[in-house]
Amino acid sequence: MPELNKISLVLGCGSAEFPMEKGSFEYIDHISDQRDADPEAVTFESTEEEVFVLRIRPQDKKWNRFYLKVPTDLLAGAPQAGGEKEHFYGTGETFSEFDLAGQKVRVWVAEHQNSKRIARKLELWEKNGPEPERPWPFSDYETYYAQPTFTSSRRYYLHADTTGYVGFDFTEPGYVGIELRENAPIYVERARSFEELSGKLSRRLGHQRPLPDWVHDGVILGIEEGPAAIDEKIAKVKAAGTPVTGIWSQDWCGCRRTGFGYQVMWNWRYDKDLYPDLPEHIRRWRKEGIRFLGYINPFMAIEKDIYAYATAHGYCVKDKDGKDYLVTITTFPAAMIDLTNPEAWDWYKGLIKENMIGIGLSGWMADFGEYLPTDCVLHSGEDPEKLHNDWPALWARLNQEAIREAGAEDEVFFFTRAGSAGTIRYSSMMWNGDQHVDWSLDDGLASVIPATLSLAMSGYGMTHSDVGGYTTMGPMTRGAELMMRWEEMNSFSPLMRSHPGNQPSRSIQFDAREDMIRHLSLCVRRFTALKDYLQMLEADNSEKGVPMMRPLFYHYDEASAYEEKFEYLLGRDLLVAPVIKEGASEREVYLPEDEWVHLWTGEICRGGRIRVQAPLGQIPVFYRKESSWKAVFQELREIQ
Repeated sequence: MPELNKISLVLGCGSAEFPMEKGSFEYIDHISDQRDADPEAVTFESTEEEVFVLRIRPQDKKWNRFYLKVPTDLLAGAPQAGGEKEHFYGTGETFSEFDLAGQKVRVWVAEHQNSKRIARKLELWEKNGPEPERPWPFSDYETYYAQPTFTSSRRYYLHADTTGYVGFDFTEPGYVGIELRENAPIYVERARSFEELSGKLSRRLGHQRPLPDWVHDGVILGIEEGPAAIDEKIAKVKAAGTPVTGIWSQDWCGCRRTGFGYQVMWNWRYDKDLYPDLPEHIRRWRKEGIRFLGYINPFMAIEKDIYAYATAHGYCVKDKDGKDYLVTITTFPAAMIDLTNPEAWDWYKGLIKENMIGIGLSGWMADFGEYLPTDCVLHSGEDPEKLHNDWPALWARLNQEAIREAGAEDEVFFFTRAGSAGTIRYSSMMWNGDQHVDWSLDDGLASVIPATLSLAMSGYGMTHSDVGGYTTMGPMTRGAELMMRWEEMNSFSPLMRSHPGNQPSRSIQFDAREDMIRHLSLCVRRFTALKDYLQMLEADNSEKGVPMMRPLFYHYDEASAYEEKFEYLLGRDLLVAPVIKEGASEREVYLPEDEWVHLWTGEICRGGRIRVQAPLGQIPVFYRKESSWKAVFQELREIQ
């Protein structure tokens, strides 16, 4: 089939600008020369391990743009079946779309919830009122986790082995466009099933370690403002029979109050005013079976002592004039640790080992990693444009090394927001970032489902979201119904952790009302009842690369399964369809062809679309009738 070998290559010479404002980037490319390459400049060969490698033969070094157009029949190894549509997934974490067919994708790590996006949303809100189902143009999207990897519905993956900027073009049926900024090999592997394909992808990119056992014994509650506030809230929820396994206090190191809200003071030692005698409190909570978790990121507050030490020793990322490169995050500037400086690396890692693990922390949010500016100067002399996408992986590696060197791998974990291909082997858990405290399909509760599934199809199989969301701005505040629906969804996920939000006083909290406390208890008790099932899924993810939360097509080769983005499989045997509309008491659910048991009524259903009652406390969940775990699932029905 000689037509399968019609790969076109255009060579280009150019330079790029990536102006950044608060983590959001512009993409400006200046092309000075361009020409078609010889047809024989590209090879597509198989290795002994049945890995196909797409290579561009060495070219004159002046060329630094490579535009490939590749027939998907070549990648799949066979012609597309007549009438079938090819679907594309992955490229990291995509929130507003799951199937990327018809889209162009930029692989460039950035702040997903940037100020421009939020301002535009609030402007439209003021003009038209809330529009939760209003789609945002995919061409405007930016993402915390960007990866040059995609998976096709035809059961192959493609991975470009580069940390630089990559572009994918899925707009022309039968072809994939690939833009590279360096001559990098592109790997393709095929499989008979998605489970097999995930295994092959994990062998290339790595996999996550299982979580510590204690994570599954209850909820991790986001509580701030000191030990007294923590004790008060713990007492309230435990009186209702809620299993609490952890407290996550992101302000353990202090806080600052800004126009954006209640924010962390980025000085990586415990704040003795806000958390007096914190190590002693941590020991006390631990005796009660409750772990303490904190927060850290690669920035430092420039008015505090941690930064004073870093700048005195030359540990910060520099600007062109040799000064510390200060980046504005929301309303304040901060300096960034230079992860290419070995001394800075060891010092920052030491902060984690001594000031966090050393006083008893069992975990933390390892935030950020997206903000490396391309006009900075690094200690190593490396090009920051080429290192930008890999910066989150370096940050995750530093955190992992600190835990390993402290001998705490079975007890301590961290969760990251930013990521790239290298992140997979270093980070045990992602979270989906700063969702809005609303019902919007692109930014609110619903958005975490396609985001999680796209990560799954990129090779990252263990993810969770902030219960209740994070971003409160203007009229966008969290109500009780949203909080409870989010608790229901996350009770069928790898981890349950709440977030107070950036403006806690304006967004309702989990303990605001007695009915909310009872609802939280119900959801957490169901979550803990799934412990054995979840740990089995974790082991499969760690050993085989099979994601815990999966798209429906992962096990069901049906047209509708390839298009569904607001339902998911938790393992092989549970189908979850969260309620994603405000005020809804029922939901239409698509069931793949199988025998399913409705979890709450015991009714047996077959494949197709059905309407399901979904009162508070009972989002639509189904289990396979033939599941070997059905006794565990039936027990969930009895938890009231």
